[in-house]
Amino acid sequence: MQKAKRLLAVLLVLVMACALAACGKEEEPKKEQGAQEGTTQENEAPKLEGTLKVIATSENYGPLFEKFTEEVGPEVEFISMSSGEVLSKLKAEGGTPAADLWFGGGIDAFMDAKDNNLLEKVDFDAAKDLAEEYKDSENYWFSKGVTVVGFIVNNEILAEKGLEAPKSWDDLTKEEYRGEILMSNPAISGTNYAVVNALLQTKGDDGWDYFSKLNENITYYAKRGADPSTKVGAGEAGIGITYIDGTLDELKETSDVSIIYPTDGMPYVPEGVAAFANGENTEAAKAFIEWFYSDDENMKQLAEIDQKNTCLLVKPDIEGLELDFDQSKLMEEDLTLFGKERTDILEQWNALIGDKGEE
Repeated sequence: MQKAKRLLAVLLVLVMACALAACGKEEEPKKEQGAQEGTTQENEAPKLEGTLKVIATSENYGPLFEKFTEEVGPEVEFISMSSGEVLSKLKAEGGTPAADLWFGGGIDAFMDAKDNNLLEKVDFDAAKDLAEEYKDSENYWFSKGVTVVGFIVNNEILAEKGLEAPKSWDDLTKEEYRGEILMSNPAISGTNYAVVNALLQTKGDDGWDYFSKLNENITYYAKRGADPSTKVGAGEAGIGITYIDGTLDELKETSDVSIIYPTDGMPYVPEGVAAFANGENTEAAKAFIEWFYSDDENMKQLAEIDQKNTCLLVKPDIEGLELDFDQSKLMEEDLTLFGKERTDILEQWNALIGDKGEE
């Protein structure tokens, strides 16, 4: 009888063990389902890998690129180069660029690059929010802001030589300024190519005669767009044709210089952004462009870096920014001509200035 009781007890233990095991199996699918749900959430926005190589017009864009890396994934390597240099390099590379993204520089070079099939088409939803005149109709390039151009003068030099500061573009052709004016070479500087194209549009048939007279007052043409302001600040020239933005305020703190908005209008040029065709990481370049324009905070950070708020012209609904110049003072320009006329204008320009241009 006792043996029967012990056998019954063993059987009861086995039955209970099986029941507990069955209950455990019922709980497993719930745990697995929860894990799958968590995995789906984590993969909603997978980060990209690899390196994004960028050619930019400034070495100050590091914080913006770091933010992109943090939020999207790819590490960013970048070098600074003017738009004319980039275009020449692109054409020399024969369609195999050394970078993926082009960030900044005169829009004329971007237009030329598109015409030569050197850019990649980038479609994204936020493109519809950008002003039509500041983006390519087929989404091959976009503008990130606008460079406006005026004069900078060294007050000490002008006072020593008994000269008044120029007020207009026509004033720059006065014989009294011979040897005192510095301008960057438009073949290299997109900013100064904008000056040439805008004034040719404004002056019509008298345009090249104007530049012939201006050329007589210029000893040599600098390489970079920043050269006139820095060299005028250093006392190497009395008058410079320069972009105008907040960086010149810093120069005014250390040098006796003044900024002049020409009374007959300010030439301007949109600054481009584009993905290179046939880049090693085109996917990352496209991702950057979409990321940059899809969040106003990115454009505000750019405005802080560039020390100007002209991204408002590109995307007018950005809140918290204001233009720091009178928009009505901008020259009337047909931007479509900037790319179309670039080769012809620069050929005539190079013939005009001879060996005055820095390499």
